[in-house]
Amino acid sequence: MYGLIGKMTAIPGQRDALTAILLENLGTTPGCLSYIVAHDPADDHAVWVTEVWTDQAAHRASLQVPEVKAAIRSAMQLMATFADANVTTPVGGIGFR
Repeated sequence: MYGLIGKMTAIPGQRDALTAILLENLGTTPGCLSYIVAHDPADDHAVWVTEVWTDQAAHRASLQVPEVKAAIRSAMQLMATFADANVTTPVGGIGFR
């Protein structure tokens, strides 16, 4: 399995709009087992995204989907910063599809 945990910081006042973009078109992305968007309670501008994929290739392929590309372009306009995503190797838990 392949996992990612990333933190985005929205432009002040834009966290809800950024969150909405991240939650749009979640449908069925092949290989995505879990995709969680969370607000940081200690930072009014921060959003965390935690992803679990069957493998890195499935994640890479998702970045070529037109709707995903459009969402990334829209989200980038609302971000002040985007920290490097941390790669993980998920081993189990609740929430895997």
